[in-house]
Amino acid sequence: MAGGAADCSYWERFLAKQCRVYELRNKERISVAAASKLLANIVYGYKGYGLSMGTMICGWDKKGPGLYYVDSDGTRLTNHIFSVGSGATYAYGVMDSGYKWDMSVEEAIQLGRRSIYHATHRDAYSGGVVNLYHMKETGWEKISQDDTVKLHYQYQDEKLGKGH
Repeated sequence: MAGGAADCSYWERFLAKQCRVYELRNKERISVAAASKLLANIVYGYKGYGLSMGTMICGWDKKGPGLYYVDSDGTRLTNHIFSVGSGATYAYGVMDSGYKWDMSVEEAIQLGRRSIYHATHRDAYSGGVVNLYHMKETGWEKISQDDTVKLHYQYQDEKLGKGH
């Protein structure tokens, strides 16, 4: 998520609660598409009230993996890759140069790490840590948590041919 910390935290918890209520009522999990639509419809009702939020909703349901972008204006998009937040343009530059449809999981992890690193390194508001998660059919798995300073020197060494 990106935007105001309070907005992001509140709407993340609110959506989780709504998804849980759906699951209890219907005895099955809500689809990724429906969860993203629910959030988009709710925040659209607050359009113009100053909400600041951009989020990616990802998951795995009966149709397979799903990835959606939802922002505080109620915009909802689906695609294979997204970047959210003030550093998104830096991340997109790296993603666009390295993305291919048939990437291995390890290639995707490396591209994601490098993309987020560039966003955090170039954008003062993007923080200093790269957290990577892999969404699988069985749920999400935390891959790593890297300090951008460490990654900076690692990538600089690679550029200079010093590799570790």
